[in-house]
Amino acid sequence: MVQRLAAAALLAATTILSATVAHAQRPSPPPGPLTDGFLCCNMRTYGDSISDINYDEQGTRIVAVGTPARITAYDFRFFNVDLAGKPQRIKNDYSRNITLIDFAKRYVVTEDPKRKIASFPPAVGAAIVAGKVMPGMTREQVLMAIGYPVAGENPSLDAPVWRYWRDSWSEFQVAFDEKGLVKNVVGDAVALSRVLATTP
Repeated sequence: MVQRLAAAALLAATTILSATVAHAQRPSPPPGPLTDGFLCCNMRTYGDSISDINYDEQGTRIVAVGTPARITAYDFRFFNVDLAGKPQRIKNDYSRNITLIDFAKRYVVTEDPKRKIASFPPAVGAAIVAGKVMPGMTREQVLMAIGYPVAGENPSLDAPVWRYWRDSWSEFQVAFDEKGLVKNVVGDAVALSRVLATTP
């Protein structure tokens, strides 16, 4: 009798534990469109992951603007994407004030940016391909060249100044005039040498 009671108690405890584990399972991430398109802008990868902060750090390499891109899955803070046959994860590290779907729409666009770049003045097109900014660029051209400024620090893309970081310690800023064209770029000497295009 005692053995039967012990067995029943063990069975009840196991059932409760199983139910608790079931309730603690990770919820499914929100669904989103599996868009086929192109990478919006020059982004730096650490090998298989890209951060929205787009640090210009040692060990990273650029995935070029206009690279064919296909979103394959969404998670809570990133989405998976195939970039010219290579899987990557684009992480929303510093833009969490926008939804993941809107975040993904920034980076995977349906119109090939390379077609637009071909229509720009040659100096502007060359600067974008090189990942550089130059005075007179539009906001769209800056985005293509160096990516989006993180939304957590730049809630409005209409702001007259966009804040970027070359690394954790080195901020630079792109300022626009009243026509929405780059007026100047401000930062330390190293940041400017990496981001500012030389003009003839």
